Amino acid sequence: MDSTNVSKILEQIGDGNPAAVEMLMPVVYEELKKLAGGHLNRERPDHTLQATALVHEVYLKMADQDRTQWQNRAHFLAIASQAMRDVMGKD
Repeated sequence: MDSTNVSKILEQIGDGNPAAVEMLMPVVYEELKKLAGGHLNRERPDHTLQATALVHEVYLKMADQDRTQWQNRAHFLAIASQAMRDVMGKD
């Protein structure tokens, strides 16, 4: 993933560009899915949530976020990771 590209898209989202939200998902999807898979691998074996569903749930929450100024790709992924833990009921 190109960090510069992600940071530019996040900046556009912060500036209120609604089209930027649509541009972000294709760029970060695979990395979010890997992150979700890592979280789910640490869960009990019979957990029913799939990585794709977790990514979609978290992405919808984050895309609707209007009070966070994303600093960069790392900041976005850290918030996404915390949101995944929240969705899964982890602290």
